[in-house]
Amino acid sequence: MSIKHVIGQHFFIGISGHALTTDEKKFIVENNIGGICLFGRNVADPKQVHDLCAEIQSLRHRQADKVPLFIGIDMEGGRVHRLKAPFTVWPPAKKLGDLDAPTVSFHFANRMGQELKAVGINLDFAPCVDVFTNPENKVIGDRSLSSDPEIVAKHASALVRGYIKSGIVTCAKHFPGHGNTLIDSHEDLPVENSDMARLEEVELIPFRRTIKARVDMIMTSHIKFPTIDPDWPVTLSEIFVTKMIREELRYRGLIVTDDLGMKAMTKHYGIDEVPVRALQAGVDMLLYCNDPEVPPQALEAVIGATAQGSLREENLKVSFNRIMDLKKQKLGNPDPLPMSEVLQIVGNAEHLKMASAISHGQIPEGLLPE
Repeated sequence: MSIKHVIGQHFFIGISGHALTTDEKKFIVENNIGGICLFGRNVADPKQVHDLCAEIQSLRHRQADKVPLFIGIDMEGGRVHRLKAPFTVWPPAKKLGDLDAPTVSFHFANRMGQELKAVGINLDFAPCVDVFTNPENKVIGDRSLSSDPEIVAKHASALVRGYIKSGIVTCAKHFPGHGNTLIDSHEDLPVENSDMARLEEVELIPFRRTIKARVDMIMTSHIKFPTIDPDWPVTLSEIFVTKMIREELRYRGLIVTDDLGMKAMTKHYGIDEVPVRALQAGVDMLLYCNDPEVPPQALEAVIGATAQGSLREENLKVSFNRIMDLKKQKLGNPDPLPMSEVLQIVGNAEHLKMASAISHGQIPEGLLPE
């Protein structure tokens, strides 16, 4: 395995439309890309999503290491809901926190996960475990389970278990917490004055609980906490990524960045600087969602930094092995189910009934304990 192929597994990229272009296929295969992230622009109906995921997974046979690709999506419920009807349309996480019945949260994630898995999506960038402490925060709002860290922790861990039971790789976000910010990191870099004591008392509680529930990934936020790291925002900070997540929280899973194309990054740091610095800080996977020009540049920057020695090859290989281990453990059957089975799972009556009950603030009938 060449170092270029080791580096390629660290990349998660977006694609342009409902099917892969020839150039996208070539880039994914030749560079041994680790994962694809789907957005609204990639989604029409269950058959199209099924065929797209089958097409993406077929590329593994031509890649250097022949392992399945992560196919990820943002599906939280509510506003962050890439798959539209006839997929079940799930309510926002806040409804789960308001109901405060962890069994409901478990089944919510489990049924959503079953629909994702059926069409070939194997990773959900969920749950959002941010504690909603700033009422002016429009970015998070009802994406948060609660303003109470204990309620967030309890339901986040139930959601993680529900996704895992359905065969979906799960990702807690946005470390160490986006619930107190005012600025949207899509637009600029938020700066927070919270210190470690505050994070320990509030924001880190749900992350600790999801780690205990065996969450597969943690996503870093693009927020600067000058009292903790005066130099770097979380995604680029060794203090947050290596010292806090790896050493203090003793987390052994994958660490993935939020989208590196967000203006919190692009307004303040160079295209070549960001991926190198994030990997130096200790992240495992780099997420590039939108601009197709950027991943090739970022890849070259990482290859160059490795050749010059500013990125250590042995660290990249440790990270590569973590990625491989998770794929081998979780992506045993990466291909979508036959369409006849997909149609029985996606938007079925039980799921629709459950989503409707939760939307109306009711506990769905007939849910078995976890």
